[in-house]
Order: sequence, then structure tokens, then C-alpha cells
Amino acid sequence: MTVSLGPANREESWQRLGSESFDLVVVGGGVVGVGTALDAATRGLRVALVEARDLASGTSSRSSKLFHGGLRYLEQLEFGLVREALRERELMLTTIAPHLVKPVSFLYPLTHRVWERPYTAAGLLLYDTMGGARSVPGQKHLTRAGALRMVPALKRDALIGGIRYYDAAADDARHTMMVARTAAHYGAVVRTSTQVVEFLREADRVSGVRVRDVEDGRETDVEASVVVNCTGVWTDELQHLAGSRGRFRVRASKGVHIVVPRDRIVSETGLILRTEKSVLFVIPWRSNHWIVGTTDTDWNLDLAHPAATQRDIDYILSHVNEVLATPLTHDDIEGVYAGLRPLLAGESEETSKLSREHAVARVAPGLVAIAGGKYTTYRVMAADAVDAASADLPGRARPSITDKVPLLGADGYHALVNQADQLAARHGLHPYRVRHLLDRYGSLVGEVLAEADGRPELLKPIDAAPDYLRVEAVYAASHEGALHLEDVLARRTRISIEYPHRGVDCAEQVADLVGEVLGWSTETKAREVELYRARVKAEEESQTEQNDEGADARRLAAPEARSGLVDVAAS
Repeated sequence: MTVSLGPANREESWQRLGSESFDLVVVGGGVVGVGTALDAATRGLRVALVEARDLASGTSSRSSKLFHGGLRYLEQLEFGLVREALRERELMLTTIAPHLVKPVSFLYPLTHRVWERPYTAAGLLLYDTMGGARSVPGQKHLTRAGALRMVPALKRDALIGGIRYYDAAADDARHTMMVARTAAHYGAVVRTSTQVVEFLREADRVSGVRVRDVEDGRETDVEASVVVNCTGVWTDELQHLAGSRGRFRVRASKGVHIVVPRDRIVSETGLILRTEKSVLFVIPWRSNHWIVGTTDTDWNLDLAHPAATQRDIDYILSHVNEVLATPLTHDDIEGVYAGLRPLLAGESEETSKLSREHAVARVAPGLVAIAGGKYTTYRVMAADAVDAASADLPGRARPSITDKVPLLGADGYHALVNQADQLAARHGLHPYRVRHLLDRYGSLVGEVLAEADGRPELLKPIDAAPDYLRVEAVYAASHEGALHLEDVLARRTRISIEYPHRGVDCAEQVADLVGEVLGWSTETKAREVELYRARVKAEEESQTEQNDEGADARRLAAPEARSGLVDVAAS
């Protein structure tokens, strides 16, 4: 039986936070934070994780959704980084999360004769031999005609040939949530809507944190041998709260993506396109969408709600339209999202070079911080954070074993894929629907479907978002830690970016389903729907602004779903 992050667990976790003493308290529920909690728990340490908002509510739900080696880093001679990332990708595909992480192919269009094909082929050969072609096919060279057969959407004069290669993709928010549930399964206390408002001290060392439940205002002290700051773009704010100067600073870089229907780009593979600054991806998303992005611009405004501008969206459209025979327009866009990369910014050229890697430091006795890196290498970052924290732990910490620990839902997944037809018949579902569920929940699918026992109406699709069953909204609240309507529509499902209505048309129905689990009154349900609609309206309005300041002001007009959050930076 798996550990649920439902309402009963939430109260139990609060009691444990206030009454137990922990080896580690991890602050931050992004992928590095939950990865650190899992790493510590599986080493036999007593660990608690607190997150002020929701799991993956920041950067970890707004990435390019790729587990990749970082092909472009080869050009920058970052061989160690690429090798490490490819090893992590392989682990995800085969051992840790085969139910969540899937191979995805990309076409690299060639535009220069003579030199570009051998140059790119050499890079891809290096990529393949470093581990890129272990569980996926190696590079395949195509003539112009072959590339156009694979991607009919391309202009004929946009390429002279192409090379196909493979990486991997995953729903980042779902993956992060599953890492958190796996940490809880191995004994970690995992609690969202729980904000650190103060650091506790004994003499010159940090001895824990004071936390506030932002849903009801309760506060309690959490004692720990070490506090690990895994807050990404909020790293500097937390360092300030701790009253200690960090060993590194974090710079926020905004990345914007758009989501368009699959039929707008006729292709059987994704695309990777060179831009003047970096690369632009066209990434297959589920069976019926493309994700196109990303941008890379400095962001110095609100960290919780980075806003995409019309200029950001126009940049993406203009670059992808350079190669498409039928251009994309604003009317084609189903969803837009903006996220912040936590890049390391040092005071010297040497530390600035760390920006594509990660750094971990023992900032003060009892306080460790980690930042930088990329989603793909979260597990390595987590192990490094726990290694650094072990200096303040009594006794010797055991080595990391998370390379051998499958996430919940991985064990038995492949057998259930083979049994999908029987499973579908048993529950009166179409086999494609069961395969969709298996790729979201893995072998936990039985637990999900059990929520519909005696309630066959829950096995019907959500009316305005038919890719998802009603039972999935129920399960999000009963097992996956969703506390607000936004948590379900934006992260447990991706309705907020997959439908042109951005989730507004199904908000009331989903609120009814979630509210039943969480005990919402009629007034609370109405408030949740109103808050969600205000969020969508603010995001859509921000996307008509030309600059960051205007977009930020529009986005901040929407009230927070978690109204109990306090501004610790001002304290």
C-alpha cells in the first residue's frame, strides 16, 4: 500500500513536524527538493520536506519537459555535463521512471552544404557513444526528400537534409510529484502549503525552521540537524531570511513555451532548430499537442508568477515560422507558460561559468544550499546536497542509492502495459484510455481506478477536458496532495495549457470533484473557481503586454490561491 498525500496524511504530517526531531529539513518542493528528500530517506535518515506553495509550483512544472543530455553543451565542450545527463536519462528510461519518461525523436534540419553534416554527425556520434544510443536508436541521416517525408510541415527550401536523433520527455510536474510520493513512501514527511518564516538557532548554528501552515495560519517549530535550501530562484531570499551570506547568487532566467495542436505541424518527429542565441525545440506533447520553445531572458520581477509577454510569444512564432510551410498564428495557440531557470551568477568569471552546472555549499553550520543545474540531473544534485549535509550529521551517512530506487508506479508497469486490453475490459474503458492512465500513474493505476468503485460516473471524461477522466481529479486530491483547484488544473493534470479555454470551462466540474474529497463548502468551491478564473484572465492579459513590467503587473492582479503566504523577504 502506497503512502497517500491526502487530507488525513496532511494533519498527521503537521503533528510530526512539531513533535519529531529530523536529520534533515528540506525547504522547497521542486524536483531538487523532493529528490533530496528521497535521497535522504533512502539512506535511512529522518527527513522532512516543506513547500510554501504546491509541489513543482515553480520551475519544475514549467520546463521544456525533456530529460536530455544537452546536445548543445557538446559545442561548449561540457563533456562531463553531457555524460552525466545522459546517464541520468538512461536511468529514468530503464529503472527509475519508465512509466513517466519516454523516448522522443528530433530532426535536426541541415542548412549548410559540405561542412554541417559531418560536423553535426561527429557531435551526435559523441552523444551516442557517451550513452545517448543505449536504450534508444542512434542517429539516422536523411536526404532532403527523406527529411520532408518525416516532416511534411517544413518548407522545402528550409533544409538540404537532416539528421534524426533521440532524447526523452516527461510531464515534469507529474514526475516531481511522484518523486515526492516516493520519498513519503520511504518515510519522509512531505508537506505543501507550509512556509518557512524563520530559522531556529542554537549558538552559531542553524537548528531548524519555524513554519507556517498557509491554509490555516498555524505555526510550529521543526528541529533538525541540517536545513537544506532547495528553493531554486528563491535561494537568495531564503539565505537573507537565514541571516547568512550565500556562497553563490542565483539569477533568474525566463523561458517561455507555447502549446499548439498536433495537426498544426504535420510531422512524425520533434524538431530542434538553431537560433541566434541558442536552440528552439518543437517537442511532441502527449498524442495531440506540440510544445514550442524556449526563450532565455533575464527576469527581475515576481518570482512566483513569471509572465510571458506578447514579445516572447512573437519571438517563438517568428523563429518556428522560418521553417514551416504553413505558419503558426496566435489563433493556433492552446496554452502558454513561463518558467524561471535558477542560473548561478558568481562574482568572478570562474564562478559565472558554473551557470550550466550546479553548486552546493555549506553556508553556515547546519545550513546547506544547492542551486543551478538542470532538471535532468536532479538526482545527482540531490545526492550532492545530502553528502554536503552529512558533515553536520552525527555518525557517517550511508552512500546514495537512488540510482537503484524506482519511483512509485515503475514496478510492474511493463507487465500492465501488456495487460492493458484485459484491464480496459475489466473497467469498461477503451484500451487507449488505460494506456494513457498507465503513462501517468504506472502500476498505481489500480489505486486510481479503485476510487471509482461503486461510482461508474467517475470513469467518464471531464466534460470540457475529455483527455482526462473525472476519477483523476478525485485522485489528485485524495492521494497526490492537491489542495486547490489550480493544483489540479495546472499541475496534476495539464488542462491549463492543453485546451484553449485554459481550464475555465471545466473549473466548476473539477471543483465539485475535488471539493468532495477536501470537504469544501459551497462558498469555498465558488471561491476556488473564481480564483482560478482570475488567474487565467491575468495570464491572458499579461500575454498582450510588450514588456516584462507590464506583463508582471497584469499577472499580479490575480489573487493568490494560498492567501496565507507571508512576505518573508520583507522581514
